[in-house]
Amino acid sequence: MSQPHSDALVFFGATGDLAYKKIFPALQAMIKRGTLDVPVIGVAKAGWNLDQLKARAKDSLAQHGGLDAAAWEKLSSLLRYVDGDYSDPGTFVAVRKMLGSAEHPAHYLAIPPLLFEEVVEQLVKSGSAKGARIIVEKPFGHDLASAQELNRILLSAFPESSIFRIDHYLAKGPVHHMVSFRFSNSFLEPLWNRDYIESVQITMAEDFGVQGRGAFYDQTGAIRDVIQNHIFQVMCNLAMECPARRDSESMRDEKVKVLKAIPPIDPKNVIRGQFIGYLDEKGVAPNSKVETFAALELEVKSWRWDGVPFYIRAGKNLPVTCTEVMARLRKPPNTNMTEPDATQNYVRFRISPEMTIAMAVSVALPEGTGREEVELVACRHPQPGEMEAYERVLTDAMAGDATLFARQDYVEEAWRIVDPMLKAATPVYPYAPHTWGPDQVDPKVRPPCGWDDPRAEEPADFRVVAQTA
Repeated sequence: MSQPHSDALVFFGATGDLAYKKIFPALQAMIKRGTLDVPVIGVAKAGWNLDQLKARAKDSLAQHGGLDAAAWEKLSSLLRYVDGDYSDPGTFVAVRKMLGSAEHPAHYLAIPPLLFEEVVEQLVKSGSAKGARIIVEKPFGHDLASAQELNRILLSAFPESSIFRIDHYLAKGPVHHMVSFRFSNSFLEPLWNRDYIESVQITMAEDFGVQGRGAFYDQTGAIRDVIQNHIFQVMCNLAMECPARRDSESMRDEKVKVLKAIPPIDPKNVIRGQFIGYLDEKGVAPNSKVETFAALELEVKSWRWDGVPFYIRAGKNLPVTCTEVMARLRKPPNTNMTEPDATQNYVRFRISPEMTIAMAVSVALPEGTGREEVELVACRHPQPGEMEAYERVLTDAMAGDATLFARQDYVEEAWRIVDPMLKAATPVYPYAPHTWGPDQVDPKVRPPCGWDDPRAEEPADFRVVAQTA
């Protein structure tokens, strides 16, 4: 059932860092695209007035994406501001008054989760929750119990259909285009199962450290920061069945089925690492055991994927910044037509920093001197004017399209899978910056043909090429 379009956006945390770096640029982009034409009410406790908020927003646009004079004039006319404490009922009375005749506002909580309960309660008491939807940022808890408590708070005031849990990573074009690619190309589907795929590996690498966010990262770690959410979303897009319909609930049903088919991860199938120098970062505890790297193996016990191991690797201070999927196909049978040293075919998806789809094939060298592996590559770099992740999620949330948002059961299933390894006291091994993690990875968590280490660069534009692997 379609939902009404939001007729106002109430933006809690309007003076914060997320607003400055991501939200104001997204709002300007929405105006340029014609998808935002309702009041935007900023709420914060900063001692500011509306002019100061506008100055902050204008500076944000100048620093992040570029100021468009016409779009800024329109955004400036839509901006409102309420300054006040979230524990003060008067703040929410002022919000309700500023909403005026709006009947379906969207309340965006770009604030720490520990403030959610207080804000939700005040929205209900002030009458601002009626007919509204709520948009919340990750993290959705730090384990299964806290996620369930967070869902209890949200569901006490809003139906599940009106709760939009943002993880902007799912809105990145290559991530959700992966589903379309799978089901729109008939050559891939017959191969995309346990009969032909030997193993799947997903790497999410960053070539930088914690970048001054030591205090935050030391409460989080790699598993909570990117594996339980970002990488699981990629994995669901790879492993899901074709939805029965195109609506958001059918799509989200199939993703939840993937998670339900994954047993809790055995701690013995996990290696955690910490880059040398992490303990010197500001805000990090001197004896911290928080991982900046993790490699793990899991299985999807579904009809399509039973017996196919999935390997996940993510971390800071690795050799490149890149997110890539490698699905290795099984070797052909050993017959008199098969080269004894034949390489394995594979399908490779690069998600960032550019979008690449590649297939590795074995071809004969000249004059029968053997064979070599080459890639058929289609590569596309982002183009000017394409929708960025935050613009997409805010546009969809205002329109009531929940396809790219995590549902309650998805969030809780994801935590169920990782909870045992988070609670286990597994060792944290040191690794040198700009290496592929600790030495202990390969002996314990290693795909059958070894880890594929992504290259730093891909072809320059969208085209099909033959490239020596």
